[in-house]
Amino acid sequence: MSKSSSRPPKPSQPKPTRSSGSWQWTWKSLLVGFVALPVGWYLQGPSLDSALDYFRPVHEDSYWDGHREEIKEAFLTSWDAYSRYAWGKDIFHPASKTGSQMSPNGLGWIIVDSLDTLMIMNLTSQLSDARKWLNRGLTYDQDQDVNTFETTIRMLGGLLSAHYLSTQLPHVSSRRDYVYLAKATDLADRLLSAYESKSGIPYASVNIGTREGLPSHADGGASSTAEATSVQLEMKYLAHLTGKEEYWRKAEHVMKVIDDHRMPDGLLPIFVHPDTGSFQYDEIRLGSRGDSYYEYLIKQYLQTSGDEPIYSEMWEEALGGIQKHLVTSTKHSKLQFIAELPQGIGGPLSPKMDHLVCFLPGSIAIGATEGMTETEARKQPWWTAEKGKQMELARELTKTCWAMYDVTASGLSPEIAWFEADAADLRPMPGSSPRPSSSNSKESWKRDFIIKPLDSHNLQRPETVESLFLMFRVTEDPIYRKWGWKIFEAFQKQTIVGHGEGHTSLEDVRRNPATKRDNMESFWLAETLKYLYLLFSPREFLPLTEIVFNTEAHVFPRFKSTKFQTGWTRRERPSF
Repeated sequence: MSKSSSRPPKPSQPKPTRSSGSWQWTWKSLLVGFVALPVGWYLQGPSLDSALDYFRPVHEDSYWDGHREEIKEAFLTSWDAYSRYAWGKDIFHPASKTGSQMSPNGLGWIIVDSLDTLMIMNLTSQLSDARKWLNRGLTYDQDQDVNTFETTIRMLGGLLSAHYLSTQLPHVSSRRDYVYLAKATDLADRLLSAYESKSGIPYASVNIGTREGLPSHADGGASSTAEATSVQLEMKYLAHLTGKEEYWRKAEHVMKVIDDHRMPDGLLPIFVHPDTGSFQYDEIRLGSRGDSYYEYLIKQYLQTSGDEPIYSEMWEEALGGIQKHLVTSTKHSKLQFIAELPQGIGGPLSPKMDHLVCFLPGSIAIGATEGMTETEARKQPWWTAEKGKQMELARELTKTCWAMYDVTASGLSPEIAWFEADAADLRPMPGSSPRPSSSNSKESWKRDFIIKPLDSHNLQRPETVESLFLMFRVTEDPIYRKWGWKIFEAFQKQTIVGHGEGHTSLEDVRRNPATKRDNMESFWLAETLKYLYLLFSPREFLPLTEIVFNTEAHVFPRFKSTKFQTGWTRRERPSF
């Protein structure tokens, strides 16, 4: 099998001229530009360079084509290095040019996670190599323990997305190719054993060879709440494809067990035990072990095109709880952020926010608009003043997530940020619209950020660029493309290995150049570069009104009609 790839020639960046497509100086574009100019200064500060971005018409994408191609080239840099030095391996160490396996024969961790990115970027020869390896070299008949959640979102999700896109994108369309669906079904049947607990809450791990669910070795055997409640999109889509109802029912039963606890304001502790179905400990956070529970509430509603309103109700309740208990602000510039509740509701707030939390503004945006542009959504009969407040919160949180990059010497975010906040600031702001940050100056922002040595690494995570992509699609505000491009430039500067032999995660973003690790995360290819590529793609490509992304950025269709209906109802809520 050939490990080399033939790259398309790197396109030259078109110079803007009065006659080029991106600089048509019509009276409409001039009017938009002059109206948006003060907004640009408000968001970014009084920089002529940033202000001029607002003159570029939103719907004309030719200016951004070169940016999209550079992101594609970066993907090829990483893919080629992996193909050359670690083909078929689950883990890639680009600096040492080696790879290793997570199981005796490998699980296809990097290849399967990247399938739909290859399709989206129209990398047909690379996709052909990946498909051949998948068909001939991948077997799940291995005596190996795997994480239930990670295997579901990355491997099952990757296979299902590849199946969907193989029937949708003209350049990869192959309607009779069922290799992706066959592999997905085999894997899902092995993962079903995770749900054979006393409560139906999935065990943290599964032995895919013996088909045995395994409790966590830590946390008293409890499963992560986020992990247990972020397997539903994948199982429901497979049920939709195959007609096998068991996938649907086992995954949705988890939501009933969780919701039957009727937790105050829809906010959940971050551990749940599979034996009892009860929550362990009191800690509430939207970072690790809590994040994608909230994400999958609104996405389950969108996946079935509104046929499961129960999840919209749960989302609105949880988002109200977030606004009531977790949204607070920094001391100096009043940046809005999502704090944590280590002792649960009623306890003190902790001024800490994982980069993982930066999924939230994008989820808020698609929840408020259902994937339409904000302009279109505001014309709908279901639009409310509360949805307008939600969009303002999404804007403020996106700005904070961008600031996590802008304040560091490397231009890249740490894994975790801590914030300066007075006692008065460490109170949530219930029932009100978020106050806009009082300063948009990088120097002012720097006074509010604390980056601790143990939190200063960067794993090439996608959450901020995910929200930038979704926010741009919803608001059509070019500031999100500008921020996304700056983040990509920082990745190119700081993470590239040698003379273009791959990209790696970083040890310390407080330094310039940042100190490097020796590991490329699979979500660098599956999510981060994919979302950046889509950020600079036309809005009509993979429209948000027709698709939903799982938490690993794998693309699923929204069902026009569902084969299965929600099999549970919510218990009456107590008044808290």
